[in-house]
Amino acid sequence: MLIAKQVDDEKAAEIRKLNIDGIIISEDMKRFYPNNTLASHVLGFTGIDNQGLDGIELAFDNFLRGVPGRISTPMDAIGRKMDLGEDEYFEPLPGYNVVLTIDETIQQFSEKALNQAMVHSKPSKGAVAIVMDPKTGEILALANRPNFNPNNPFEGPQEEWYKAWRNKAISDSYEPGSVFKTITASAVLEEKLVGLSEQFYCPGYTIVSGHRINCWATHGSENFVKGVQNSCNAVFVTLGQRLGVEKLYKYIHAFGFGQRTGMLLPGEAPGLVLAESSVGPVELATNSFGQGIAVTPLQMITAVSAIANGGKLMQPIIVKSIIDSNGKVVKEFKPKVVRQVISEQASSTMREILKSVVSEGTGKAGYIEGFDVAGKTGTTEKYMPGKYVASFIGFAPAEDPKVIVLVVIDEPNNPETHFGSQLAAPVVKSILEDILRYLEVQPRGIEKPASVVVPDVRNMKLYEAENIILSNRLNFIIEGNGDTVFDQMPKPGAIVEENTQVILYLNAEKIQEVVVPDLTGKSVKEATEILNSLGLKIKIKGSGFAVNQSPKEGTILKKGETVEVEFRPKEN
Repeated sequence: MLIAKQVDDEKAAEIRKLNIDGIIISEDMKRFYPNNTLASHVLGFTGIDNQGLDGIELAFDNFLRGVPGRISTPMDAIGRKMDLGEDEYFEPLPGYNVVLTIDETIQQFSEKALNQAMVHSKPSKGAVAIVMDPKTGEILALANRPNFNPNNPFEGPQEEWYKAWRNKAISDSYEPGSVFKTITASAVLEEKLVGLSEQFYCPGYTIVSGHRINCWATHGSENFVKGVQNSCNAVFVTLGQRLGVEKLYKYIHAFGFGQRTGMLLPGEAPGLVLAESSVGPVELATNSFGQGIAVTPLQMITAVSAIANGGKLMQPIIVKSIIDSNGKVVKEFKPKVVRQVISEQASSTMREILKSVVSEGTGKAGYIEGFDVAGKTGTTEKYMPGKYVASFIGFAPAEDPKVIVLVVIDEPNNPETHFGSQLAAPVVKSILEDILRYLEVQPRGIEKPASVVVPDVRNMKLYEAENIILSNRLNFIIEGNGDTVFDQMPKPGAIVEENTQVILYLNAEKIQEVVVPDLTGKSVKEATEILNSLGLKIKIKGSGFAVNQSPKEGTILKKGETVEVEFRPKEN
């Protein structure tokens, strides 16, 4: 009868000491996530038997699982160990390793900024941040709030689990609002239905089939570019009417809306696009500025990446490769062009227009000194009064985009504002600033700060680590409790600018050391149990009884290190 599973080492050691007849302690395996909540919605989590239940753990369970090792002990008919028999050891077969496109540092930047957004905006439904390489479709960061710790995904009340587990970035659809105007603008440019200096007039509203459709402001006379900068609904209703249902829907489908992207994480939603036959004059008007259509954040960033990269819709990818334990590539996932959506010329024009949105229009809060940032704001009122979705998408440098970032804040409760320009744009700016510095993209007109090599302060006392960080012209922030640094970000050896913040992760407990025991004459099972009880791993050679070991008896090792033991059958 199974009494308990995944008992910790300390408790198992106490039970062994009691030496109770009939109680057997067997080695088991458990997934461990050293970065805790970092990228939790990408990694997912496993169940009690280490089966993948979500994220990469679920999608690639067959590759990751491997085959556990086992020890076979001869027993008689009533289950007693036979003295003449020998334990037989079957080597475990390791699973494959899955290499992600996620950049750990960029993921840290995104989660830090999202945490700040949660404090500032207090959204009822959470928030999302996605970072992508627009040229390859590689996802460099994906973060959701609320989140969870995959080491303990069932912590807290059960009704909160599903909220925390939900990957809003791919599973939740929302009305994109004005960010979607990038699609309509790209379509009319590609179809040559508008001139850049063509004049429009916004009285603060427009009438379509007897329905009044409001703009968020009265813009008066403005040309096409100014209409994009002002995010003017009246201009975009006119543009939608010029396109007509058939052509607008041609681009809606070409940009990938209404269908899953095929990204390999489970739970992706297709979004919601009305059937063309259901689209009348009013629906055409509202669709043109991003209402009446529902998209996922992943679809939105993938579509705008095509606008930024020369017109190519890329397949979003989150896994680079699958490799075996020897580092050999078993399967590779390369960038894939789905289709050419708009021309390079239309893409180039849109990059310039979206750059002006940040420098002159509604996206000024996304401006970064020394860089040309292109972007678009979005604010949508839900079908409940006073409930909004605030978003901003931005890429940089505008002329040759290295990264694109989308932030979506769902039902903000900021007493001062609900606009994407004021809530989401500063979050994207923070992420872009950190990434551009990290990628060593040189700002124009600003002298480049001196570079510094990040020192290794792991396993140091906190006060020692602080002094070394500061003496190397760097700053630091602290995460966790305790007086010892067990990890850091950026990692040792990274080249960063002066005054870069180094995150110091503290360990509340001192790393434990153990003395290697003498295993001579022990069976495979006995040696395994003894080492496991001390927190050490075993590498087994041969079968029978222990005749040699490395390191020798009396050696001091840290918990988690490995002892190699050679076994031979007993001579008659």
